Amino acid sequence: MSRAAIFLLTAAGVMLAVVWFADRPGQVSITWQGWRLDTSFGLLLAAGVVLSAFAVMMSGVWRFLIGGPRRAWRWNRDRRRRHGYAALTRGLVAVAAGDPQEARRHARRAEVLLDEPPLTMLLAAQTAQIVGDEQEAKRHFRRMLESPQTEFLGLRGLITQALKSGDQDEALKLARRARALRPQTGWVQTTLFELESRGGDWRAAQVTLRQAKKLGALPPAMARRHEAAVALERSRQAVQEGRDGDALADAEQAWQAEPDHAAVAPALAARYLAAGKSRAALRIIEQAWTRAPHGDLAALFLRVKEASEPLARVKLIERLASLAPRHVESHLALARATLDAKLWGEARRHLLNVIAATGGVASAGVARLHARLEEEEGADPAAARSWLAKASEAPADPAWICGACGAAHGEWRAICGHCGAFDRIVWSARPEVTQPMAILLAPPAAPAAGTRLPTAGADP
Repeated sequence: MSRAAIFLLTAAGVMLAVVWFADRPGQVSITWQGWRLDTSFGLLLAAGVVLSAFAVMMSGVWRFLIGGPRRAWRWNRDRRRRHGYAALTRGLVAVAAGDPQEARRHARRAEVLLDEPPLTMLLAAQTAQIVGDEQEAKRHFRRMLESPQTEFLGLRGLITQALKSGDQDEALKLARRARALRPQTGWVQTTLFELESRGGDWRAAQVTLRQAKKLGALPPAMARRHEAAVALERSRQAVQEGRDGDALADAEQAWQAEPDHAAVAPALAARYLAAGKSRAALRIIEQAWTRAPHGDLAALFLRVKEASEPLARVKLIERLASLAPRHVESHLALARATLDAKLWGEARRHLLNVIAATGGVASAGVARLHARLEEEEGADPAAARSWLAKASEAPADPAWICGACGAAHGEWRAICGHCGAFDRIVWSARPEVTQPMAILLAPPAAPAAGTRLPTAGADP
């Protein structure tokens, strides 16, 4: 129903009431304190309506006078909040756009208009960071620590600053404080795990990793690989401290977590061999060779068998190579063994198989083996010199390479000694080098693969 129709109906109702009372005026007499009032009922009713309307109007005026200052204060507060949030939004947009002058101007305006330190201090700190004023940013982050509402946010900012400046001890202390506040937060667990790993506190790192895994802060495959890496480092530490039993237990734990890790099987086999468990060491070597042959496994296999005669070593390597007969590492191990046994024809055949398996390109090590073959056989000295020349220009042999910085290492380590990346060292000839991040928990670079057979030493 439209407003006009409602108005007409109301007016008609009022007019009908007036006419009805006019036709039936009635008499009313009021006596009070010696005064007497004689009037009609309709007039008395009209006077009552007028007095009621006047009372309502005066009540509204009174409420306006009494509540006016409060309403004015609320209106001014709401206006300041609207303008403050607008300045805050513009400041955050300026930070994202990399405009420090505009961000600082809006940050100051938001701080004046808003009484909400968490938001304004965060904007001020981010603004200081984009202009390079780390001390000013640090001051704002430390102010956040004074309030329970902003303490966690301030801790994150300070941790980021400590990591950027390379202050590992300060970052570790702050990360542990952040975990005490919010242990369920994923980035806190992963950051703390990285810092404990870099500091060599492998026991604490193992506990933190399990918590991060339970929270789902890491993908399952990455968590398993990291668990194996931590267990390997704990095993190496136990060996250095003379705790052989713990070293073996940790190596077994690494095998259970990630048996395909290229460094796990040689470490576990070596621990079994040191403990006098030759049969267990042989079992691990054979299982690992079936999965991913590696030169270290061949050397351990010969140690387990205690073979010293060259021909006996050839027979043993043939047995091991039969577990992965098409893999390039099998041909390479046979080439070395037959060369030691002076079986020139067999050595040449296996070296040619290695080159064929790697796409027709001989690595520096394979070229040197060819040069040794030609020199020891004595049939073609010129060919030996030619292979040595090729070795100087040939691609590098597979090695332990950091996938974050590309640095080569003589043995596997959980921490790159060059860039500090965690669990990025893989057995590879051509690593995919990426820039290290503040928190280096990315998965390792995938090893390269040959066209026909897997590249030497690469994980399958």
